[in-house]
Amino acid sequence: MLLAATLRLMSLEGPHSLSLRQRLRRGQSLRALLAELFRFGAVGAVAFVVDVGLFNLLRFGPGGLLADQPLTAKTLAVSAAMLTAWLGHRLWTFSRTRRHRRGSELVLFVAVNLAAMGIAVGCLAVSHYVLGFTSALADNISANGVGLVLGTAFRYVCYRYLVFAEPASAAPAAPANGDEATLR
Repeated sequence: MLLAATLRLMSLEGPHSLSLRQRLRRGQSLRALLAELFRFGAVGAVAFVVDVGLFNLLRFGPGGLLADQPLTAKTLAVSAAMLTAWLGHRLWTFSRTRRHRRGSELVLFVAVNLAAMGIAVGCLAVSHYVLGFTSALADNISANGVGLVLGTAFRYVCYRYLVFAEPASAAPAAPANGDEATLR
């Protein structure tokens, strides 16, 4: 009996709960999950172009507006990319599960993005100021390579399960017999 209870706890399953696999897929088929990941990637690619393009324009473009201020340049670039991404994700990627209250959704979206921006800016700060890698290439690798990859993984998980999550009343109910097929 103790072994069965431990196994149930380890697999996060209960007599009336969804399996971990079902929770991660939120009742979606594999095809729907892959389509969502594609849309997330496409919106992210557009936001990436805004982020990297604006960062480099501010740092290294004509007039060098923020040539000596890499953190300010990155913060402004991420902010513009964040607004681009919110519109894309709200209207396309997560359009079926978005919240009805735009205000609360936007607040959550901004909070998640501020945390993700902290990841990217933190990578840049460590590289630029702690390790002393101050070249354009080093700044781009740390902020737009390492920081962006880590921030993107963080964003997807938070968008899917927090920001654009269906309200509890609209989420699919767990099947009484635990049959996964009824959730597809």
